[in-house]
Amino acid sequence: MPALPPRFIRLAETDRPALQLTVDGAPVQALAGDTLLVALLSQGRRLRDSEFGDGHRAGFCLMGACQDCWVWTEAGDRLRACSTVAEPGMAILTRPPATQWPMTPDLAATLARSEATAEAAP
Repeated sequence: MPALPPRFIRLAETDRPALQLTVDGAPVQALAGDTLLVALLSQGRRLRDSEFGDGHRAGFCLMGACQDCWVWTEAGDRLRACSTVAEPGMAILTRPPATQWPMTPDLAATLARSEATAEAAP
């Protein structure tokens, strides 16, 4: 099965300056003025995994009210991806840092299922 396209496809404002940040240790390119949500969903289909084991999350309200778009800094600070502007050099995690936010059993089970599915895919 072919990979699905990113959730967000940029149609306008493509002339803004590019910037680099890292997400889960991988380089990600964004444009000046993008929120973290736009930066992440322009690269892929998910924003993060739910801490409660109910799967991938991609934001919900897009205005900072629903708490569905939390991402973390490497220091463990939570950020709302929908209202935090991406800055050059940011290092973002899509899962809570284990040293700051213990993994729930539900999330561990969801991640194990996701890894097994990814390994089984051609």
